[in-house]
Amino acid sequence: MTVHTYLLNSRRVIGTAALAAAMLVTGCLSSDRILSVEDPDIINPADVQSPAGADAVRIGALARLNAATSGDESLFLLGGMLADEWINGDSFIDRQAVDQRVIQPANSFLTTADRQINRARLSGEQGAQLLKQYSPNAPGWERAEMYFVQAFTENLMAEDYCNGLVFSTVVDGREEYGKQITDQAAFQLALAHVDSGLALITGSTSDDLRVKYALQVTRGRILLNMGPSRYAEAATSVAGVPTSFKYQELQSLTTNSNSIWSLNNSNRRYSVSAAEGGNGLNFATAKDPRLPVCQGGDSLCKVNGVTQASRDDLGKPFTVQLIWPTAASPVTIVSGIEARMIEAEAQQAAGDPAGAIATLNAARATITGLTPLSDPGTASGEIDQIFRERAFWLFSTGHRLGDLRRLIRQYGRSADTVFPVGPWHKGGNYGTDVNIPIPQAEQNNPNVPANTCLDRNA
Repeated sequence: MTVHTYLLNSRRVIGTAALAAAMLVTGCLSSDRILSVEDPDIINPADVQSPAGADAVRIGALARLNAATSGDESLFLLGGMLADEWINGDSFIDRQAVDQRVIQPANSFLTTADRQINRARLSGEQGAQLLKQYSPNAPGWERAEMYFVQAFTENLMAEDYCNGLVFSTVVDGREEYGKQITDQAAFQLALAHVDSGLALITGSTSDDLRVKYALQVTRGRILLNMGPSRYAEAATSVAGVPTSFKYQELQSLTTNSNSIWSLNNSNRRYSVSAAEGGNGLNFATAKDPRLPVCQGGDSLCKVNGVTQASRDDLGKPFTVQLIWPTAASPVTIVSGIEARMIEAEAQQAAGDPAGAIATLNAARATITGLTPLSDPGTASGEIDQIFRERAFWLFSTGHRLGDLRRLIRQYGRSADTVFPVGPWHKGGNYGTDVNIPIPQAEQNNPNVPANTCLDRNA
């Protein structure tokens, strides 16, 4: 099957922005208003109440999803650093706190990431509403994709944040503060949005299938998060999604560049981890073709434009990922490979380890250099194997922190056998955080108490 991608075309975005700007200034040329000034950064509700306005919001939601995933320092990176994918490579205290598992609600990097993902979520919500009202005859996949944006962001936040999430909204142009909910309640909300999106897709065009498959895999992911009783349903949800399917965020030098490349390969703020804190996987040293790496300054790195031999702090060596070797490398955020991982986990849970191994090996067969797996022979070993496969297939795409929490919540592992522990690589010891607190900025919401989390449990 042809890989489906979504291009955030800069000319299309600019053209839509120009249309929105034209909408803002229409009627402002009369002589009695010649000295009036309108703020171009403020778009009032009336300005998008048209088919063109609805489409502008739709495109804006997709651009914001890009920024909230691979186009900025998002939960893809920060969540991976709290887990075991990345270690900190610079001297910024708030990044170090994430890496050391001692996060405070005032953490500035997480505050920015929180704003990005909530903007994407809210833009998806507004896009769905406006398309329904002003473009009822538009292809169903357009509104369905807005439900995908909502579901994807809600689920990712529930995977990474502590219990006590807040989903605020806008009603008639005014903020409506949300109340705190549990992660499980957020998963339920995300599931409802996925189902709303799937119900809208009736066609078979490439766009219909692209959005349908993205919704199906997201549905399976949400159901895994909801617990073992939903595993079979998760596998059913992803059935029929081609292994070759990819929903990608495309980057470019003129719009959003690939932030994973920027903060690792270019700026050396992050370094690929290797057995971090004893429990971490050997991402940097595994020599796994799914995660090609080089060591800063070596010949392979130099070929890929990385000439510095050390991280941005303390002169320590750093490991560079080569999945995304340039600033314009696209990032797959939902895939058919993830569908196969969901199926394998459901098979193992249903007492079919042979089926799980076969599913994992069928996925491995799509990559040159991977040898077939064999059954470890124990349930614990089989679970370790599945989660390792997930980790290398889905590296730095926002899955790992949620997976570590599931190992605790659903498989009975203790946090000190899952997360990095012991001496931290810059001095002191790792803390005990297993998730991200609600940012301090959320305390402006009168529904949120000073202690922003309901609890910090996995």
